[in-house]
Amino acid sequence: MSGFVEKPEAPEVPGLVHLHTGKVRDLYQNEAGDLVMVASDRISAYDWVLPTEIPDKGRVLTQLSLWWFDQFADLMPNHVLSTELPAGAPTEWRGRTLVCKSLRMVPVEAVARGYLAGSGLVEYRETRTVCGLPLPEGLTDGSELPAPIFTPATKAAVGEHDENVSYEEVARQVGAETAAEVRRATLAVYGRGRDVARERGIILADTKFEFGFDGDTLVIADEVLTPDSSRFWPADEWEPGRPQPSFDKQFVRDWLTSAESGWDRRSEQPPPALPQQVVDATRAKYVEAYERLTGAGWA
Repeated sequence: MSGFVEKPEAPEVPGLVHLHTGKVRDLYQNEAGDLVMVASDRISAYDWVLPTEIPDKGRVLTQLSLWWFDQFADLMPNHVLSTELPAGAPTEWRGRTLVCKSLRMVPVEAVARGYLAGSGLVEYRETRTVCGLPLPEGLTDGSELPAPIFTPATKAAVGEHDENVSYEEVARQVGAETAAEVRRATLAVYGRGRDVARERGIILADTKFEFGFDGDTLVIADEVLTPDSSRFWPADEWEPGRPQPSFDKQFVRDWLTSAESGWDRRSEQPPPALPQQVVDATRAKYVEAYERLTGAGWA
């Protein structure tokens, strides 16, 4: 069994109705019917939401998402209405809160891959495909693909795995027109993000987006191109044939699977609290990703 090691209690705020507690975000609705998303400092690994938080992580995710929304504002609209703190909200919410349009969400994780890694690498080694898409022989861990591909996945609940699915299955679930529109948007936004990141010495290996409809208009939602939703690799250390160093929670994964943690991920026991050095190193990676991508210092 997996999920929350310790499920947090969502703060009560006058005028807001708590809707959902996710791995990272708490979701509320205000009196106007808009959604209020609050990015916490929670971190997850191996389908567990860990008992230890990473300071500033939620703010990094929120501020980096806002920066990226500006980078592709000409490609498609996003769901953000305001970054103003709701009246009566805890001061801790400052910098990590978005007031957003309530959308009719597309029930698909829209994944774009430009490099071979993760579950895509596992499938490729078995079948020379990713989500049923054939790829050439000779690729290895970290290889750049001939062209970016759209490899959708199901959206899983807390404690469960997202599952890769074929494009045909997405079309069956949401309709051919919506599937085609989501694929086009996914690859367009990935392409812009890849090019911007490359200029800053970072490889955007893969990423996942969420989309919804505002009336008949497809809108990009949730977080975008953050270390939680993407694989970012330092370009000057890229070397196909081995796992790549990354700007994400790899320090957390490595410690959890080390002898020092004493945790067996195959067991049903929850993982232990993280030591301070792992917390500090992970926070530093998130901040470094923000600073290298945006060119701004983290205040």
